[in-house]
Parts: sequence; C-alpha cells; structure tokens
Amino acid sequence: MRTRFTNLRLPAKGDATVDAEILVRDGRIETATPEGDIPLVAGTEEVVDLGSALVLPGVIDTHVHFDEPGFTHRENFETGTRAAAAGGVTCVVDMPCTTLPPVTRTANLRHKLRVVAPRTHVDFMLWGGVSGNALADPAWRRNLAGLVEEGVASIKVYMLSGMDTFRDLSHEQIREVLGATAELGIPVGVHAEDRERVRELTRELRAAGRDGPLAYAASRPAEVETAAVAALAEHCRATGGRVHVVHVGAGAALDVVAAARAEGLPMSAETCPHFLEFTEGDLAAQGALLKTAPVVKSAADRDRLWQGLAAGDVGWVATDHAAGQWPEEKCTGSIWTDYGGVPGVELLLPYLYSEGVRRGRVTLERLTELTAAAPARFLGVEHRKGRIAPGLDADFVVFDEEERWTVEPERLHNLNRYTPLAGRTLTGRVRSAYLRGQRVYHRRGDGTESFAPPGTGQWLRRPARPV
Repeated sequence: MRTRFTNLRLPAKGDATVDAEILVRDGRIETATPEGDIPLVAGTEEVVDLGSALVLPGVIDTHVHFDEPGFTHRENFETGTRAAAAGGVTCVVDMPCTTLPPVTRTANLRHKLRVVAPRTHVDFMLWGGVSGNALADPAWRRNLAGLVEEGVASIKVYMLSGMDTFRDLSHEQIREVLGATAELGIPVGVHAEDRERVRELTRELRAAGRDGPLAYAASRPAEVETAAVAALAEHCRATGGRVHVVHVGAGAALDVVAAARAEGLPMSAETCPHFLEFTEGDLAAQGALLKTAPVVKSAADRDRLWQGLAAGDVGWVATDHAAGQWPEEKCTGSIWTDYGGVPGVELLLPYLYSEGVRRGRVTLERLTELTAAAPARFLGVEHRKGRIAPGLDADFVVFDEEERWTVEPERLHNLNRYTPLAGRTLTGRVRSAYLRGQRVYHRRGDGTESFAPPGTGQWLRRPARPV
C-alpha cells in the first residue's frame, strides 16, 4: 500500500503555492505532482485529504540542547522531541556539551544513543565535540576521527565556555581542530565570543556592583562577537576547515561572515528567533527570562539579521533550545548566576512564518530554505531530508497559515515551559507533522492533540563523505 496525500498546496516561487498531491511508499516520497496527474488505483492506496492546507517540508533544527543524559532537570529527549513535533520540527540535532559524559569520543556517543534513542518522537542527529578537556588526551585526533566515522552531524567547539565539563579552546587549539576536521571532511560549529574580553568586562562590572540585566549585556557587547568571528575567518583561511558560526547575534559579525563567503572561504552562520525579535531593551524588561549567550543586541543588529536572512548572508535559523529549570535556575537573584538559555524548538516555524513571511521580510520559498533545505545540506543529509521531492523521506508539516493564536507557556510541550515570547500573538500554526509518512503530531479542531509514541524517531548518521 502507498498513501496519497491530496488536496494540498506546496510552496513555489516567491510566495506562490501550487496545488499538488504527494504519494508516499515505505516512508519515502514517490511523487509530488500536480493533483490528478497520477490516476488513483482503487484498493492499492490510502487517501488522506488535507483540505487545501499549505504543506511545508519538515523543519530541521540544527541546534538544540536536550540535556540527556546528565541534566534532565532541564530537558530530556522525550519532552524535547514532543515539543519539536508540535512545532513541525521533524529532525533535531543535539549538542554534545550539555550531556554527561560529553560526546567527545565514541564510547560516550554510544552511551548517549542507548539512553535517548527509545525516547524520541522525531528523527535526530548528534553533534560531536572537541573541548579543552578532550584535547588533554593525546588520543584526541583518534577520538575525533572515531566520532566522524560513527556519523556525528558536525563538531562543536567553544571560544568561550562556562562549562567545566566542556572547556573552551585557544586560537591555536581551534586551528589544530580545523586542520584535523578539514582532513576528515566535516564542518565545525563555533560559539564565537572573545574569551579574554568577556572575562575582563565581567570582572569590571561585578567589581562595580552592577547586577542587572544590562550589566550582563555590557559584558558581552557586539564587539566581542565580531572580534571572535574575524579571528575565525583567519583560521578558516589558514586551514581550509569548514567553519560554521552558531547563533550569530551581532550585525557586524554577520558582515564578517558575508565578506568571508564573498572571498570564497567555507564559512556560514545561523541565527536564532530571539536575536530576530528582541533587543537589549527587552532584556532590561524581561531580565533572566531572556538571558542567553551571546546576548540580544540592538535594533540595528536585529534589522541586519533579518536583512541577512533575505539576502542569504544567514544560512538558516536554529533555536539554540536550552531550557533552564524553571523557575529555580532562572530566578537566583543575580543576573550573573541565573541560567543562560531559552527554549524555542516548538516556536521556530510559527515564529518565522508569522514575523518573516506574513510581514514580508522573507518569502515562503525562502522560509523552506531557511528551515529545511539549507540545514539538510550542511548536515550532509540532503539525499534524505530538507525538501518535498521524490526519493526523500516523507517529512512534512500541514500548516494553517491563517490561524492567529497567543503563545501561552503552559501549553507548550517541553519540560520547563517558559518563553520570552509569552503573550505574543502569532499568525500561522502547525496542524499536523508527518515523519516518513507517519503522523507524529496532530492538533484537532477542539484543541486536543495526539502524538506518535516515543521511539518513533530514528538516529540519522551523517555520511562520512558527501553522497
């Protein structure tokens, strides 16, 4: 049996859509054609009528912290991937650092897989990492090669880290890692902030008794991001290693990435919804609820990021979903000790549609690139994910582009339900999400919901070399 999804619309050029139907067999798309092109053969197909709904490719969130094993008071794979499914995210890519033990060698990777694989509602990939701790092992290059052979999605490093279990790297160490990853054919995602300057500013501000949200912002100004990204461009030029700057918040830092790309360097950048929506003024008003690293910047930075999304300077949008325990870790009494991180995986697609497409900042066509096609290429899985096309996994989202709704934290699905978008009215909402042709999330007209069981998701390996 195959499944025929009928009476739907697919994105076309710009903001246009085309009437279509999708035929699915064994979890893969057999055809995605104008409706009626392939005659229905009675008795051989299940027909699903989608009521003229807009259908989008399943979203890939390349940057989540689901904290399992090790920090499950913050998040876990069952709750995190439930939230993903409810937001139309059909594949998540979990970071190596907020887990114990960190994913810096194959034994740790396999341990993590044993723990999380039975709990996932959507497909997942895993980042590997190289930390300062890992570099202390003389066998770090062999450990790195082992992770790549096992199929990690990419390699994460920090220029500034606050984690004792995953320490940051010096510039010399970053060059070493980039040289090794260039040989292995895998990209490196970098948390880019100037370590020494942030630490110096933090010492000065705390010594002066400054303890509010704007003091935290002052400790991580745009200049520390920009300087770090400029250094990364030099490292990229020197080594030929593929560099990806995660969660860019500063417009000037994005300018550096754009110039590097124009030069032909293998660099890219992502940004996050909180950088597209909020500024330091919002941080002053919301406090630790909006504390992240890097920190939100000015309205001019925000505008540059939106412009970069439309122009292609920003490769895609990820959430950096990183929930703290609410309210304990977010309300410690000092901005310096409050946990830095916000949830976001469930709101990624609705936010970008509402504030991007509906407001004319990006086209519907560009939205599918930013949320699906570009992440799939970066991860080396474009032969499986990222588009609604023959031969690919039947991952797609049934989206109600007219529904106006208000974000209520208590109705979200991740473990710790807070968000700086609380109370915001968005236009556009996920009705259903399909993973390899199986419905993994559905919201009925009365507001009740259903999910596929944990374990529905599968681990997706990055091919050792591009397919």
